[in-house]
Amino acid sequence: MFLTNLERGITRFSNLLGSISTILLIALLCNVFYDVLLRYAFNDVSIAMQELEWHLYSAIFLLGIPYGIQHGGHVRVDLIYENLSIKKRAWIDLFGCAFFMLPFTLLVGYYGIGHAQEAFALGEGSGDPGGLPYRWIIKAVIPFAFFSMAISGVGMMIRSINAIRGISEDGFKNPPIQH
Repeated sequence: MFLTNLERGITRFSNLLGSISTILLIALLCNVFYDVLLRYAFNDVSIAMQELEWHLYSAIFLLGIPYGIQHGGHVRVDLIYENLSIKKRAWIDLFGCAFFMLPFTLLVGYYGIGHAQEAFALGEGSGDPGGLPYRWIIKAVIPFAFFSMAISGVGMMIRSINAIRGISEDGFKNPPIQH
């Protein structure tokens, strides 16, 4: 029961990050529209708005990954994986998370903290005149996103354990075959 509730909590957290990514995507669309309008209708350019585009895109991508992990949207060799039993798929996911995903995400998250702290301490901003100040904000998204990926990986491990124990097979059922 505890593992099932923990898995649900992690899923809610990942869904929240997915919702934030969706909102950021809408903000990115508005930003690009504004930037294009400013450039072609008024023959003006805003360096800050152009930089904001890649800041938003980075945040969308980084915060969307935990959502994708939690909902099985990550890359795997489906040719082999889809033909295996639910328990074998659960073992593969459990092994992959424990030995590949978690160490990598925790390592990048750990070193990303120092990277963001250094940018904050230096007051790092854009190198371009008129660019965005506070570059540490986007750099701080990196460790947050990687720790969030690790949390989603723990959720995937819990889902795998629940499938191995026969408690839940959510996330391991084959999709219907399309003809």
